Formats: sequence, structure tokens, C-alpha cells
Amino acid sequence: MTIEEIKKLIQSDESDRIERTISINNTDKFSEAVCAFANDMPHHRKPGYLLIGVKDDGTLSGLKVTDKLLKNMGSLRSEGNILPPPVIKVQKFTFKDGDVAVVEV
Repeated sequence: MTIEEIKKLIQSDESDRIERTISINNTDKFSEAVCAFANDMPHHRKPGYLLIGVKDDGTLSGLKVTDKLLKNMGSLRSEGNILPPPVIKVQKFTFKDGDVAVVEV
């Protein structure tokens, strides 16, 4: 995933493939989004994205993404709350207005 692709996701509307949040510790919300993306009920056959550090209006919250946050996002796959375990990719992107943690499902 490139920085340009992330910029497009940040500016796009929320949908059944994109969830934005400024929360960094709402693991229930994160698990629900990852589960929904993994199930792909609308049958998009495309990845879903959880964007942490992005407000609902598409602006950045000024978040500083830590290694701990990235590890927590990565552990969503293996903690046993989502079965079968989904395939996820966790990345950090840095912008002048803050960081964004991206969970691609």
C-alpha cells in the first residue's frame, strides 16, 4: 500500500470497506470492523481498511502511532475473538498532521 493510496482512503467516504476511528484502545470496535471486513458480506472481493487516527470528516487526529498500538492491532488476528483468523496487514503512515495506523483485512 502506498502513501497515495492511503491519502485516497482517508479522503473517501466511510463505507462497508472503510472504517475511521480516533480511538486507540477500543478493541471491541476494532474486532467488529475486522470481522465485518473478513466476512465480506456484500461480496466485494476487495480488502477492508480500518484507519486509526482519522476523524469521521477525513482529517487526521494528530495521533502518534506507537509500536504497542501496531502490536495490538496485529494481535486482533490471533487472540481468538475472530474465527477463523482473518488475514490482516498492519502498517503505519506518517503525515505532517499525524500518524495513521492502517489495518488491511
